[in-house]
Amino acid sequence: MPGGGADAAPIPTAAYTWGLTPIFKQGALMADADQASKSWFSRVFDRLWTVVSTIYKAAIIIGFGFFLVTLWFIWRGPGVATKVEDNVALIVAPTGAVVDRIDIDPRWALVDQLAGAPPPQTALRDLITAFERGAEDPRINFAVLKLDDMTQIGLAQSAELIQAIDQFRATGKSVVAYSAWYDQAAYLAASHADEIVMDPLGMLALEGLSRYANFLKGLTDKLGITVNVFRVGEYKSAVEPFIRQNMSDEARQANLDWLQDLWGRYGAHVAEGRDLAPDAVHRFVETLPEAMEAQGGRGAEVALQAALVTHVETLEAFRSRMKERVGEDAEHGSFRQIHFHDYLTATEMQQQQPALAANAAPAWIARVVVQGEIVDGYSEVGVSGGDSVQELLMAAQRDDKVRAVMLRVDSPGGSVWASEQIRRGVAQLKAAGKPVVVSMGNVAASGGYWISMDADRIFALPETITGSIGIFGLLPTFESSLQKIGVTTDGVGTTSLAGAFRLDRPLGANARRVIQAEVQRGYDDFISKVAEARGQTPDAIDAVARGRVWSGEAALDHGLIDAFGTEADAVAALGELAGLDDWELVEWTEETDPFMLLIKQFFGGLSGLVRASVIPQSLLQWWVPAERIVVPLSRLSDPRGQYAHCECGVAVSSRGGF
Repeated sequence: MPGGGADAAPIPTAAYTWGLTPIFKQGALMADADQASKSWFSRVFDRLWTVVSTIYKAAIIIGFGFFLVTLWFIWRGPGVATKVEDNVALIVAPTGAVVDRIDIDPRWALVDQLAGAPPPQTALRDLITAFERGAEDPRINFAVLKLDDMTQIGLAQSAELIQAIDQFRATGKSVVAYSAWYDQAAYLAASHADEIVMDPLGMLALEGLSRYANFLKGLTDKLGITVNVFRVGEYKSAVEPFIRQNMSDEARQANLDWLQDLWGRYGAHVAEGRDLAPDAVHRFVETLPEAMEAQGGRGAEVALQAALVTHVETLEAFRSRMKERVGEDAEHGSFRQIHFHDYLTATEMQQQQPALAANAAPAWIARVVVQGEIVDGYSEVGVSGGDSVQELLMAAQRDDKVRAVMLRVDSPGGSVWASEQIRRGVAQLKAAGKPVVVSMGNVAASGGYWISMDADRIFALPETITGSIGIFGLLPTFESSLQKIGVTTDGVGTTSLAGAFRLDRPLGANARRVIQAEVQRGYDDFISKVAEARGQTPDAIDAVARGRVWSGEAALDHGLIDAFGTEADAVAALGELAGLDDWELVEWTEETDPFMLLIKQFFGGLSGLVRASVIPQSLLQWWVPAERIVVPLSRLSDPRGQYAHCECGVAVSSRGGF
């Protein structure tokens, strides 16, 4: 039998190999013929798909490698602990946006880590804690407030940071602020330093505060979208962009009032820190064009002559001066220093020693943060979900170790339903005998005030934006849009309201009456709850409500808050209310499985790598402005279509918004 049996002659290796060659050649010829038969478009698409597929596979390999490395570091542990040496400078260097709670999208965290980018957010508490610990630490000679990587900080947050800087300086230690240039947000924090250093090519970019918005009425008219708005209160201006092409007179006056309050506080802080006249900042801005022309465009010299900065020098010269104070770090070629993140890590165990020595755990004060818009459902990056926050409050109520709750609010509000869920959680905590104190941050307005009003005490700062007690409803219909493309709607119903709320039909008079009555009832409930919580009459609250925004200073005058105070003041008051001599402030957040978080970060980061690698930057740049419209609309999630939301962001920094 050919090719088989024990007696069959073995096939020579060379003959076997050469025997296969024609087959391979034939396959190659067939592949070439197949390629030749394809159109040029198909060939280009095939090659493009090959490139995309290669990038995707490479991203998977890189991401999986990073995942394994991360697991190894977790298994290995923190390694050698950071040591705080004697006679060093504490570098307090916020990066990105200063926030009350770190809230970073895990999909991009991996990308940032791989790229070596600085953290996009910095916790305000970490900055304040670093100054507090450094003030009492004999190893810390002075502090450097490095601000050139900070992109965003609110006025109220700056006021809290200023207080921490003043307390640090009160111990006899100095603070030196450094940035190549200063915008308004950065300069306010720097204004209370002993020295303010700027690069010769830098500039002090002060311009005043403003509130501008894009009005969409012209766009919706062109698209044929009918935006049906229902509101109570002539100052509830959040809906104006949908129904007007400019700002109403009522909104213009109200906005100017609270902006002037905040600008006055800004000038007062700078005047106090630099020992200048109260109107020094305002005069600097108004005379800036003439001063720049006189100095030949040298902005740093203009700021120096105005006594708003103390030194104009290069980074190299600055480092040399600091070396004279603490010596040189030969390894890095700069002055001897420790970054505040490393410092906090190194001193954390030291802070826990008293409790460990006493062998007794102190009572807990739970810190619950409501940050960003308030939406129905569960919290996501950038927003606070009513269900999530209420569950946190209920968990604090059930936990016997928690004796009180500090609610930190930095929110313009949002969904009425979600806000009410949080307010009920606060009320239930109080009914259970656990006091609740609110600390308002930059903004605690509309729904942000709704969730705060039932607290035992409300603390805010003069720079806080609050109030905006009002409600609106929003229902767009698209009958005209559909007509533009030849689509009409017709049919029958058994009642006058049957099909009245369809988005492809005009909203009828009866439907309008129903919605307006519900919005009116929501407003009446709002002011009644505020009146009961604040010990006033509904008429008195209505006089300062109707959607009007107030500064913290005006809110105290109107009885909407109890006192001025920082978050630390709120916690101290909470300790008194709970009758505690010793307590620990515990960050109260949703329980997250570290392994699942790592998995989410890995796969989310993988998609981020693919998106960053495949999608052209030009298209990503187009998405940014579109996102500003699409994302807010996606957060209109109230099940009844009612919102207690304040459009009260203020342009503080030229590098960022609020």
